[in-house]
Amino acid sequence: MSKPGTIYLDNHATTRVDRRVIEAMLPTFEYEYANAGSVTHRLGQAAQELVEHARSEIVFTSGATESNNLALRGYSLRRGAGHLVTVQTEHLAVLAPLQKLEQVGFRVTRLPVQGPTTACPGLVDLERFREALQPDTVLASVMLANNEMGAIQPLAEICQLCRERGIAVHCDATQAVGKIPVDVEELGVDLLSFTAHKFHGPKGCGALYVRGSGRRIRLQSQIDGGGQELGRRGGTLNVSGIVGMARALELALETRAEDSARMAQLRDRLYRQLQAKLGELPLNGPRLDAPGERLANNLNCQFPGLDGHSLMVGSPQLALSSGSACTATSSEPSHVLTALGLDRDQVRSSLRFGLSRFTTVEEIDAASELLADSACRLRALGSHTAP
Repeated sequence: MSKPGTIYLDNHATTRVDRRVIEAMLPTFEYEYANAGSVTHRLGQAAQELVEHARSEIVFTSGATESNNLALRGYSLRRGAGHLVTVQTEHLAVLAPLQKLEQVGFRVTRLPVQGPTTACPGLVDLERFREALQPDTVLASVMLANNEMGAIQPLAEICQLCRERGIAVHCDATQAVGKIPVDVEELGVDLLSFTAHKFHGPKGCGALYVRGSGRRIRLQSQIDGGGQELGRRGGTLNVSGIVGMARALELALETRAEDSARMAQLRDRLYRQLQAKLGELPLNGPRLDAPGERLANNLNCQFPGLDGHSLMVGSPQLALSSGSACTATSSEPSHVLTALGLDRDQVRSSLRFGLSRFTTVEEIDAASELLADSACRLRALGSHTAP
């Protein structure tokens, strides 16, 4: 459980490890602890079997950031040159590697998303995406579900547009795996990144799906060492993490429909209560009643006239955020909400809520009360958004 007295609503940043995942991992620390590369003895062979049981066209990594870098740099640098397409609201773990590729000669198009007054706020326009594709486009990278506003991109349609032109597609599915259906064949992706700690698994273990049949994808290694992972990623395999990630994914798939329905109800309850107490709170991203466009566990809204950071400081019992954990120490406004079309005050007045399978009704009710009290105190003090 969370630290006593703390209500944890920052599940886009990380999730609590499920007790059943911990139980699955324990033998790998006590009994099945050998190096999976040490296949000359029984313990090493047993460790390798655990890894192979979890594998299917997968490269195991340290997390989604490494997976994104391996996909983007590994594929593009093997091609040598060309044009790349992405979206302005991607995570920095995608935008930063693309910027590095730009520095060595690749051209990058960063597409905007539809604004808050459109029918599909936060989603990329498919016609605009099609127009961005060029004769020398070699790779498109589009996030499946956004980590700040929960927007679910029309990835299958994007992949179809790319497949017709022989363009590979990478997807950062970090926020999507375990929360919505993610079938690489149905989507048509060639490369897909994710990490265990976003769906109640351990930190330090992620994966990259690499298409191995049909249009086979080849990568240039970004970490060289002992030739692990068919030469695509050197380094001793994290057997404990891999076992934990596999178990966490099993549990997520078993309970996904039930968990999603429950989290959507709690998310909507929180939004209704906050608005009942504080008045209209503009929503950032897709509508809450559009399950195919927004994650069930995501709420991102504005608190007009107030500073989001001040609201959090005034509610120390709440663990939540104003955006990505990777930019929490930055004074710059969220690039995601800025790309959505919000001005500086609107961005600074926004808070992100991330629910999980462990979130309770009591926590939601308490959170709305704490935030309402904090907002009322700030209004009484005349505290407004930062200039």
